[in-house]
Amino acid sequence: MCGRYSLTTPVEALRRVFGFLEQPNLAPGYNIAPTQAVAALRLGADGERHFARLRWGLVPAWAKDLAIGARMINARAESVAEKPAFRSAFRSRRCLVMADGFYEWRKRDKGPKQPYRVTLEDGGSFGFAGLWESWTDKGSGDTVETCTIVTTEANELLAPIHHRMPVILMPEEVDAWLDAARPLGAAEALLKPCPPGILVAYPVSTRVNKVANDDPGVIEPLEEDVEPEEEPQGRLL
Repeated sequence: MCGRYSLTTPVEALRRVFGFLEQPNLAPGYNIAPTQAVAALRLGADGERHFARLRWGLVPAWAKDLAIGARMINARAESVAEKPAFRSAFRSRRCLVMADGFYEWRKRDKGPKQPYRVTLEDGGSFGFAGLWESWTDKGSGDTVETCTIVTTEANELLAPIHHRMPVILMPEEVDAWLDAARPLGAAEALLKPCPPGILVAYPVSTRVNKVANDDPGVIEPLEEDVEPEEEPQGRLL
């Protein structure tokens, strides 16, 4: 699964990578968690890429309240086209959740799980395949836009840490994911693990376990390296 991630890249650098038109005020997030507002990219009716703030945790239009979103922070790639909560969004409301790192936790024989931060090897920003929905509170009439991150089986780098990982899209894949006018098969073909050689994973402090810890220290590598027993493809620091 993907339950925490980071986005610390300055807005201008994000605009260069993702090509959205807006110039939002975006503070760095070192420990972004479910139910928070996240930075996303959507394709508008004008055919241009647009920045959006979406609440993390998808709430289907038919849901009675927002609480269901806490259980829908991720959508499995293997069933996203069939599950009632996701299939409509998969067909016509796909988005990209912008990030520059994410966290996974590895079980240990003793003690708490060891968190790892995963980034691109060059340290750049990237996007998770996401879905979004618009939900309206029948009582107040307020509308909330929410999203989920699509996950898939782990690649060779992540498998010793966790069995799932988010679907990471390369720049040349973004349009095929966002554009609902293209054949659905083009989006389905992207639902796979990314190549392990483009990623780096390194252990970080268990401070990341607490949402309140949202500061640069969260992403700092541990002084002592805690590695899986077998060296996977890619690079573990």
